[in-house]
Amino acid sequence: MSRGLRFLFVGGLMFVGLASGFAAEPTKVLIAHGAISNNVEPLWIAKEQGIFRKHGIDAELVFIIAGRAMQAMLAGQVPVGLVGGTHVVNANTGGGDFTMVLGLENQLDYWFLAKPTIKGGEDLKGKKVGIGTPAGSASMAAYVALDHLGLVPRRDNIVLLGIGGVPERMGALRSGSVDATVLSPEIGQQVLGDGYRVLVDLGKEKVQFQSSGLVFSRSWMKSNPQLVDSIARATAEGTAFVHKPANKEVVMKSLGRNLRLSKPDQMEKAYQGLIAALPRRPCPSLEGMNAVIKLMAQHGVNTKASQLKAEEQLDMSFCKRFEDSGFFKSLYQ
Repeated sequence: MSRGLRFLFVGGLMFVGLASGFAAEPTKVLIAHGAISNNVEPLWIAKEQGIFRKHGIDAELVFIIAGRAMQAMLAGQVPVGLVGGTHVVNANTGGGDFTMVLGLENQLDYWFLAKPTIKGGEDLKGKKVGIGTPAGSASMAAYVALDHLGLVPRRDNIVLLGIGGVPERMGALRSGSVDATVLSPEIGQQVLGDGYRVLVDLGKEKVQFQSSGLVFSRSWMKSNPQLVDSIARATAEGTAFVHKPANKEVVMKSLGRNLRLSKPDQMEKAYQGLIAALPRRPCPSLEGMNAVIKLMAQHGVNTKASQLKAEEQLDMSFCKRFEDSGFFKSLYQ
């Protein structure tokens, strides 16, 4: 081989090596989660254990309260959100093109907590109840809990206050600004020792509701099909990691760190609650999305909600492909 040809050959190999290195660079993706709750754990663990990177994703996870997260998605500032079905409905009745491809929480798993002086529903008449963002899952949980107690806010002079996120609602309950509120069990357990009581455990009531799922705009999915597939696969793999008994200690430490739980019994309860509620195959629930639409229309949260079809708010193709290809099954072998 001549010196010139040798130079071109070696140079070509270097170019291929460099190109391969560039191709291997993970794609940076901003993923917003709309609550601080144990159902975010599949995303946290996928980042911490390098699962996202294995699928070519450099995931930046950021907490943005769900209503604002959806606004950021509408503005094109955030491409992926772990948010509730209510926000998908609100966005789509406003002309959005969003769809949920995976479901990480398909029931209303909230505690309706009250201060020590409130013994039951009758004691809440004329009192203040802290809810989340007006159309969030926490607010829907508050409506369902009040229904369960036989209470009607307008008739019973109950003031509903849009307090915001979990820390704000817990702070309002502790300070006495509200007499009751809704909190996820893993967070609510922190106040039980102070005499606060659970009036309604919605998890035990098995209320079907699409509380949390992985959401994209259809236009972004169309432009980034491989990226969406990779994010969905990594999330499903993170879900399987959480469910494997051998990973319990790692998952508990992750929950403690991300939920700021310092006591082992709190981490254990958060872990057990997560395992019970997180679907092993994280697919959205048609029944749960139907419940979202029904409750939003019933409580006047979104009068246009009833115009939507539940099946059009979900994209079940990923779950079908993962099931048919054996991908879901492979995660538990």
